Amino acid sequence: MNWTSATSAVDTKCHHHESITFFYNKSKKPLTDEWTSELQLVMGLGIIVSIFTVMANMLVMVAIYRNRRFHFPIYYLMANLAAADFLTGLSYFYLVFNTGPRTKKLTVNVWMFRQGLIDTSLTASVANLLAIAIERHITVFQMQLHSKMSVLRVFIIIAIIWIAAIFIGAIPGMGWNCICDIKNCSTMVPLYSNSYLTFWAVSNLSVFFVMLALYTHIFAYVHGRAARMAMHGAQLSLDSGPATMGLLKTVSIVLGAFIVCWTPGMVILLLDVYCDVCEVLNYEKYFLVLAMTNSAMNPIIYSSRDKEMRATFQRLLCCCGFKCFDDTWGRVISSSVGDNAVDMTLGSQRRPFLLSLRKNLTQLDVANSIV
Repeated sequence: MNWTSATSAVDTKCHHHESITFFYNKSKKPLTDEWTSELQLVMGLGIIVSIFTVMANMLVMVAIYRNRRFHFPIYYLMANLAAADFLTGLSYFYLVFNTGPRTKKLTVNVWMFRQGLIDTSLTASVANLLAIAIERHITVFQMQLHSKMSVLRVFIIIAIIWIAAIFIGAIPGMGWNCICDIKNCSTMVPLYSNSYLTFWAVSNLSVFFVMLALYTHIFAYVHGRAARMAMHGAQLSLDSGPATMGLLKTVSIVLGAFIVCWTPGMVILLLDVYCDVCEVLNYEKYFLVLAMTNSAMNPIIYSSRDKEMRATFQRLLCCCGFKCFDDTWGRVISSSVGDNAVDMTLGSQRRPFLLSLRKNLTQLDVANSIV
């Protein structure tokens, strides 16, 4: 009885001053003293994926900022998703240089920061995808291509997303961990409490199902409405026809890729908590690489699905500065009004007309750019 009481007292004691090795030993997660071939492979892949993710998503953010045709709520949310993926690339880059033999040298606070970056970036991505799904649901049911939401409201939503993401990522460091409850430490994430991992995984999986339900409802509505109009010999308008479906398919592909890449990681976290015989550590590193790879996919999806986005990427990659970007409109417009009208700076009477034409064609060009 006395031995049991003593053991219980040790298990409930706080271990704030213990080393990382202490927690890994308690969780029975092995620490290595050398770079094995497997670790080198994972690290090499991680560095490549991280650098590409950071650069590609920076390109997306700059493209949306520079091209006025993308200045709509849906694209602002896509830019914010790119910002979350950008953070994912940075967090994984930081992880690969603080893993393997370097793990045991980390302090508890540095280890919490390392994991918190990943949690924050994932939470921001999930919340942003949910915001995009809700925006598309509202917009499609209002028979519009783009939401009439104000820029201020979009930025408020973006701010809420990041406040929530940072809070969720910081929760383990603020106390929801197993430092004072060593019996409930996770095997995969030794300083994290099993209860927090359950909450985190179940919450994300629940949001996945909500987003799937929203997109299923949207597609059912659009196809049903198209079928009804076809029966009456009518055609869908620009705001609710092919353009809407093209943009909808793009964001749906983004969502699908996210779910495919991240769901295995969420499931393995739950197996770590509830399945004692599952060898989760054998698959942990590969599922993490799969999850991180998702953040590099979105720029590829955008460039393959959106002609205007692809063209903007090409201009940016060719290092054409802001002046070159503005000249693009001059070339586009001049091709329709004649070779003698190339110089937009000449002719005070022509300039207001061209600026008005640019404004009126903006939404039509966005619609036609989506394949």
